[in-house]
Amino acid sequence: MKNALQNSHDALAELIETFPEGIYIDATVGKGKDTRFIITQPFFKGKVYGFDIQRQAIELAQETLADLPREAFYLFNTGHERFDQVLSHKRVPQIHGAIFNLGYLPGTPHQVTTQAHSTIQAVEKIAKRLIAGGKIFIVVYSGHPEGAIEKEQLLKYLSTWPQEVFSISRLDFINQINHPPLLITIEKK
Repeated sequence: MKNALQNSHDALAELIETFPEGIYIDATVGKGKDTRFIITQPFFKGKVYGFDIQRQAIELAQETLADLPREAFYLFNTGHERFDQVLSHKRVPQIHGAIFNLGYLPGTPHQVTTQAHSTIQAVEKIAKRLIAGGKIFIVVYSGHPEGAIEKEQLLKYLSTWPQEVFSISRLDFINQINHPPLLITIEKK
């Protein structure tokens, strides 16, 4: 079976095929792998706006993306909850898709992690700009203390969203040890 990240990429590839000229958000740039995945899809002709609070992540992502067309992506050293300020400044009214890969930057100390309150703010703001048929993919890693809190609060919050406006699903592995990642998918109707 595919894991949460692989499933998110499969679904994201389908979304890009549907909206090839779309605007996509990489809400947690990290080393730039999700941004790279989006840009290298065969049908992609849109833009990716990537956000990370860690300068080190942005620098690593720039290295990962160095061989790709610079006009296809923009990276910002700021929290994902502030993405709306950037998009308003760039006059981008709508979003076709977004991906969150929550947790901490791989290969670094775990003191800096995504936080439930800022993740919820970002998801809510992205959802407001999401077009009909647009999707948000959230890969949640709950194997560390902040991740467990983030998972619990995010699921509780999303369960209150109106089903008339959003379809929200979760994919997790119920018989696996060590807290395997969970994939939450939000689609705007």
